[in-house]
Amino acid sequence: MSDTLKATVGRYGIWSVGLRSEDPSRRSELADAAAELEQLGYGAAWLGGSSAARHAAPLVAATSQLTVGTSIQSIWQYEATESAAAFAELESAHPGRFVLGLGVSHAKFADQYRRPYSALAAYLDALDGAGVPADRRVLAALGPKTLELARDHAAGSIPYLVTPEHTAYAREILGETPLLAPELKVVLETDPTRARTLARDYLAMYLALPNYTNNFLRHGFTEEDLAEGGSDRLVDAVFAWGDESRIRARIDTFFEAGADHVALQVVDGADRDSLPREAWRRLASLLSSGARGTARQATDGPQPTNDRSPPALPSGAPTRP
Repeated sequence: MSDTLKATVGRYGIWSVGLRSEDPSRRSELADAAAELEQLGYGAAWLGGSSAARHAAPLVAATSQLTVGTSIQSIWQYEATESAAAFAELESAHPGRFVLGLGVSHAKFADQYRRPYSALAAYLDALDGAGVPADRRVLAALGPKTLELARDHAAGSIPYLVTPEHTAYAREILGETPLLAPELKVVLETDPTRARTLARDYLAMYLALPNYTNNFLRHGFTEEDLAEGGSDRLVDAVFAWGDESRIRARIDTFFEAGADHVALQVVDGADRDSLPREAWRRLASLLSSGARGTARQATDGPQPTNDRSPPALPSGAPTRP
């Protein structure tokens, strides 16, 4: 069931908190940014924060092919019946353009956080009863039980803050068919000290969240790797930074490990709500300037949703980072 979703989201997407906004005055800005992402050839836009269908709707309306997904919608913030109604409304207006990305978030952000696995399983059962198809929802799955849920009761997984090693682990549990679309943070900086400083500044808040730190410990990192903002080994595992060839090679390791799609998040030291559009252009150029797919998907660069030809970059777009 996920082969269609894989084709729809393509090889590359953009993950951004900035594309999700409650401010009506930003509607035009966000719509314009989404339209440019589509022009650049990205297959999907993933909305960070606890996003919902209402945040995706303006971006879907402003584009013709771009898939827009939540990454993620917290199950504690929206009731399943509410989610189903919002899904149905957006699906009616723009069939096939929205993907409901769900997750349990973190105890720090949800007072009602209890038995997260059981709550997520019950939420999916409620979505089944309300008519939300399993092949249009994906889970932010890290551990084995949640990955099994993503395999059996959703279209796949959109794990956040993971390594290629976790991607290989997730692919083994998911099997071949479900979508596996990890998020990867990108720092367009060649100086190691500057790049790692930007990375550590961004990583700090995640190192206070047990869901992530426990996952790191499950996959070969130590408490020492988690201390003092994260070791170089940890930073280099969860961020792509450096020159064009280094960043491209790091992205490719996720495909080699079994990813179908990589959601790229630009980290540049700016406010999380900003839209790093110049960086998105640089990434599109970087990815189309010679990056080859693996045997899983031997295709160049970011792809238009239903067209596997290289993207047409806007005039003035830089050709190198």
